[in-house]
Amino acid sequence: MTEADDRRQLVKMRLEQARQTLKDGRSLLAADMLSTRSVVNRAYYAAFYAVMALLQTIGKVPRKHQGAISLFELEFVKTGELPKEMSKWLRTLFRMRMDDDYMVMEDVTVEEAEQALGTSERMIEAIGTYLVKTDWIHDNGN
Repeated sequence: MTEADDRRQLVKMRLEQARQTLKDGRSLLAADMLSTRSVVNRAYYAAFYAVMALLQTIGKVPRKHQGAISLFELEFVKTGELPKEMSKWLRTLFRMRMDDDYMVMEDVTVEEAEQALGTSERMIEAIGTYLVKTDWIHDNGN
């Protein structure tokens, strides 16, 4: 296997990880376990894994979440490869996850958890479509 093949495989694996994490979040919400914080956590990580798939295409693997967000914005949003609103979506999910993990003042509502999952799903879909368009993966199916 070549380095390009390895990278392509990592891209595919990260996107699959994103999709599975999104499914996990939906399962938590559907189970009505009132663990909306966990749902938001899964929503953020699903989007994060999709971004990591994208960053693999340029051979960049940041060590910190903020580094991944900054690279995503610099390499894909500011260049016009992906829409600007995706930067806002990712930053919103990151903030929600940080608030929920470290600022336990308020509970996340079911509606906020559902919105987080929807945002994450839109990010994964857009990144998957981009990866197909740029020939990193063959289809954007689940």
